Amino acid sequence: MANNSSNSNDNKKQTKKSSGSGMWSLNKISFYTLCAVAVLYLLAIIFAAVKVAALATVASILQGIATAVMVCIVAVNAWRYVKSKQTIWKVLYFVVLLVVIVGIIIPLVL
Repeated sequence: MANNSSNSNDNKKQTKKSSGSGMWSLNKISFYTLCAVAVLYLLAIIFAAVKVAALATVASILQGIATAVMVCIVAVNAWRYVKSKQTIWKVLYFVVLLVVIVGIIIPLVL
């Protein structure tokens, strides 16, 4: 009876290992990216508060980079959702992604 219990525990451990919990999962990457982006936004806030023209420019660049990184992660997740859908979903994905990219770039250029 104890042997069955240990086999059950071994199976659970194998399932947990194969699910990628020890590797860089998307959840873990998302968490650490969110932390890094928070640091970038914090630096941007500090640079904007100092009110030096060069630092204000650096602050806006940091915010743009942080936003772009977050969009990349969201785009990967969105593609995983859309890739098995009908063509219209894929077209919608690319149109929305293009609008988001343009919405990030245009304010940085202007």
